Amino acid sequence: MKTYPLIAGGHQLETQKKQSVTDKYSGETFAEVSVAGDNELDMALKAAEKAGPAMAALPAHERSRIISDAGKKLAGKADELAETISREAGKPLKYAKGEVARCLENLTFAAEEAKRIHGETLPLDASTAGENRMGFYERFPIGIVAAISPFNFPLNLAAHKVAPAIAAGCPVILKPAGLTPLSGIELIRAFVEAGAPEGALSVLPGPGSIVGENLITDARIAKITFTGSRMVGTHITRVAGLKKVTMELGANSGVVVDKDCSRMDYAVKRCVLGAYYNQGQVCISVQRIFVHEKNIAEFTNKFITATEKLIIGNPIDETTDVGPIISEPEIARIENWLAEARKQGAEILIGGKREGNVLTPAVIVNARPDMRVMKEELFAPAVVIHPISSFEEGIRLLDDSSYGLQAGIFTDNVDKALDAVRHVNVGGVIINDIPAFRVDHMPYGGNKGSGLGREGAKFAIEDMTTLRMVVFNRNRD
Repeated sequence: MKTYPLIAGGHQLETQKKQSVTDKYSGETFAEVSVAGDNELDMALKAAEKAGPAMAALPAHERSRIISDAGKKLAGKADELAETISREAGKPLKYAKGEVARCLENLTFAAEEAKRIHGETLPLDASTAGENRMGFYERFPIGIVAAISPFNFPLNLAAHKVAPAIAAGCPVILKPAGLTPLSGIELIRAFVEAGAPEGALSVLPGPGSIVGENLITDARIAKITFTGSRMVGTHITRVAGLKKVTMELGANSGVVVDKDCSRMDYAVKRCVLGAYYNQGQVCISVQRIFVHEKNIAEFTNKFITATEKLIIGNPIDETTDVGPIISEPEIARIENWLAEARKQGAEILIGGKREGNVLTPAVIVNARPDMRVMKEELFAPAVVIHPISSFEEGIRLLDDSSYGLQAGIFTDNVDKALDAVRHVNVGGVIINDIPAFRVDHMPYGGNKGSGLGREGAKFAIEDMTTLRMVVFNRNRD
């Protein structure tokens, strides 16, 4: 069993209190981490304050080098990192390897964008009062960043927060998810070893109710970047005080398959992946599929056939497609939601059975829009397939949600695709693909209950800066 110290102000520390990290498939404890308390948090904050001027003074090429070198250090142990992710998060190894690869690409984007942080000029004489004046603004580091990352992408989503903070010249304190702290520790260690200024980086494992709460309410924090549940996100906005807050919260993402879609087999293939990738524990997972009634029997049969071919089991096996749910409480919640749906009249055609810590992929039909499996974030290996009589009805049902992260549209008709872009109130409309598609330099926003995340490197860096306006008065009289 490996022991991981926390990192406070760039220094590794062992604390008396330890937390076990379990293999989510077997339940075996395979590592332990030191847990932060008030002393470690204060140490990290004081170190970050002290490091602030040094971080802000770093030239752009040096910030870029630090991020690039951190990526090289992570690349040197890519296989070890993938295995860690697979065990601590229950993610099938082939997808864990994909997460590591995405993290490395993500760091490359951030390193490149670190050299392109700039302001712009403004035509002040657009106002009569601005005659004979010139103006421009520049971007400066906002201050200490509190980064709170989730369990489902414990390495890459932490990198989405830490790398832009370094690129912007900000000290950063990472609070990783309690169930998956190891990847975040490895990430911060790589940045420290890459030569970040002393005190600029910390990673503090521990309960969100203690470490996270004290972090977000501390007046020394200037910016909070959070990925997680809507409930926690709502709480953060209520208690954080006067801080800049960016968050990405979740969704019950949907897909519309048009009547005349010529990509039916491709749509099935992609929707199966989008529904069950990482056991559906993805904020942009496919949860609702709206298919024209003309094609729904064919689509459903093909979907079930493809789903039944998925390999279920130990995520450390490279052939596994579907692994364990993250925790026992989450398994119980999902089972309760599926039982509730059955009781309310929905039918589960296949799946929804527990096998150890794994839930078999479920296909739900005859669900109503007011059922919880339709209207709330299921975050599970389960999907609802629902008939529509027209493309317009599909768009209406797709947008009938309290969330608004991403949506998928399969159609051969350009006009319909553009109508969907105009009428679906989400942060991203993916044409002829699933809402689970993203690449790491995309702006990653959301509307309604999905938060206002801007996770692409360029946009995340901008969110970690503050603008300073400069006005030159050329008047002499």
